[in-house]
Amino acid sequence: MEITPSLLALQLVTGIALGAIYALLAIGLSLIFGMLTVVNFAHGAFFMVGAFIGLYFLGLTGNFWFSLVLTPLVVGGIGLLTERFLVRPLYGRGIDYPLLLTFGLSWVLIEAMRLAFGVEGLPSSTPPELRGAVDLGIGYFPKYRLFLIFATAVVVVALWLFLEKTRYGLIVRAGSRDGEICRVLGIDISRVWLVVFGIGCAIAGLSGVLAAPTRAVNPEMGVHVLAESFVVTVVGGMGSLVGAVVAGLLVGVVFALTSLFAPDLAELSIFVLMALVLLVRPQGLFGKPGLMS
Repeated sequence: MEITPSLLALQLVTGIALGAIYALLAIGLSLIFGMLTVVNFAHGAFFMVGAFIGLYFLGLTGNFWFSLVLTPLVVGGIGLLTERFLVRPLYGRGIDYPLLLTFGLSWVLIEAMRLAFGVEGLPSSTPPELRGAVDLGIGYFPKYRLFLIFATAVVVVALWLFLEKTRYGLIVRAGSRDGEICRVLGIDISRVWLVVFGIGCAIAGLSGVLAAPTRAVNPEMGVHVLAESFVVTVVGGMGSLVGAVVAGLLVGVVFALTSLFAPDLAELSIFVLMALVLLVRPQGLFGKPGLMS
C-alpha cells in the first residue's frame, strides 16, 4: 500500500477522533483521582454501562440525542450512590482500599449487564443523521468521527468553564489542594467529593454512549478500555485534566499511525509510548511529583 500525504493526513484525523474517546475517559479518571485521590478501577465498567444504557434508551425512544443527554445523568447517578455508600466509608484508610473496592465493583457491574442484556451484548449502529462522510480536502472522513471530536471539545470547554469560572469550581479546586482548610472555612467537603465522583462517572458514561457506534458493545468492553484509559492518564499525569486531553489525543494519534505502518504493533505502541514518557518524566507530561505518595 502506497503511503500518500492525503492518506497520512486522514489517518492523523482518525487518530484525533480515537484520541477524543481516550481523552474523555481520562478526564473522568483524572478528575476523580485529582480531587479524591481515588484510583477508580470501575471506570471502564461505568464506560460499559453507559454504552448499554445508551443503546437501551435508543431502542426505547429511537432518538440518539435523547439517549446522549439522559445516559450520563443515569450513570452519574450510579456514581453518586457508589461514592456515598461504598467509597466514602473508606476515606482515610489508604489508597488501596477504594482501589480494591472499585475493582470488585467493576465485576459486579459486568455481571449485572450480562444478566440484563446477555453475554453477547447488543448491536449498535451510527445514528442516521451522522452517517456518511465529509470531504475535508484531503479525502472523505466519516461524519460520526468528526462529531466525536466536536463532542469532546464541548465537554472539555464546559468542564474548564465549570472549574475555572464558577464558585463551585473554585471550591472543587481548593478542596483538591487542602480539604482541611475547606472544612475550617465551613465548606461541606463531603458534598464536593460526591459531586466530583458523580461528574467523573457521568463523563465515563458519556464516553460509552459516544463510543458505542464505533465498537462492539458487550459486558467485557470496559476491561480493555480501562487499560487504555490508565495509559492515557499516566502519560498525561495523574490528576491533570490538561494532561488527560493532551495525552488522549497523543495516544490516539500514535495508535492510528502505528496501525497504518505496522498494524500488528498498534496495541503495543501505546504502552511503548507510556514507557518512554515515564523514563523521561516519571510523573507524566503534566503531573506533579509525589502525588501518589
